[in-house]
Amino acid sequence: KLIFTTSLLLGTTITISSNHWIMAWAGLEINTLAILPLISKSHHPRAIEAATKYFLTQAAASTLVLFSSMTNAWHTGQWDITQLTHPTSCLILTSAIAMKLGLVPFHFWFPEVLQGSPLTTGLLLSTVMKFPPITLFFMTSPSLNQTLLVLMAILSAALGGWMGLNQTQIRKILAFSSISHLGWMTIIISYSPKLTLLNFYLYTLMTAAVFLTLNSFKTLKLSTLMTTWTKTPALSAMLFLTLLSLAGLPPLTGFLPKWLIIQELTKQDMITAAVTISMLSLLGLFFYLRLAYCATITLPPHTTNHMKQWRTNKPVSAMIAILITMSTMLLPIS
Repeated sequence: KLIFTTSLLLGTTITISSNHWIMAWAGLEINTLAILPLISKSHHPRAIEAATKYFLTQAAASTLVLFSSMTNAWHTGQWDITQLTHPTSCLILTSAIAMKLGLVPFHFWFPEVLQGSPLTTGLLLSTVMKFPPITLFFMTSPSLNQTLLVLMAILSAALGGWMGLNQTQIRKILAFSSISHLGWMTIIISYSPKLTLLNFYLYTLMTAAVFLTLNSFKTLKLSTLMTTWTKTPALSAMLFLTLLSLAGLPPLTGFLPKWLIIQELTKQDMITAAVTISMLSLLGLFFYLRLAYCATITLPPHTTNHMKQWRTNKPVSAMIAILITMSTMLLPIS
């Protein structure tokens, strides 16, 4: 585990600090290879399937990254990441990073992989593994095709919200929420890249809080989430607030990036895009509300024959407490 986590950190660091495309590609490869054993460590058929799917998509995306940078170097003689100017290589790079991140139309692998992996690995997949591609986006953002990015972003917000409505598995719901959040990040990347990074940091904060809370509950389905309130009532109540923050309700933290992004889009005269993506975040709000309702429901319906669980006497870890406080209170405090 130590080797894998250090390799993860190493790969991420190499990618985000590199100037040369080959170094960035090498960091992405190290990342992919380090996360694979963490996905497949419970030798469950689903986990193996998830690892295989993950490996194939990430390998294809890395190949496309290499291909776009080579095309650019062939035409311009530049290997520098910020000098990606050739339109074809920009197009290929956009599709490669969309595959890496799980943006629509390359999103199909992500819910399956998240469903097959344990909660802590799922947290790594939806936060740490998204960071290197987003930094590549950040560095190449001036030369990318804006129309394509906005189109992909709105489609991601739509499909992430729409496909999450019908799920009962918590990991899949969180995967679709991740896809719609990535839509919010992508729509603003060519106008104000700093906002994309801010959105990503706050999303990481809130997702980490949710995943770690669920990990301490040991819940994977909505039906088991319904009976966890007896274990740790206070933590369940705070999970409710964190989920609403993830949905982006004011005055919680999750509202801040949405607010700033809508403001920036209206400054850029993209009123229709702003209205569309705001409407589409209501789809996400619905399944967050369902999660939140299941987390705080105190009288489970009588059709389920679940036993009430004993209240745990071990204290909540300080990490979860800090993360939950930040992911609910950051906007009101600041």
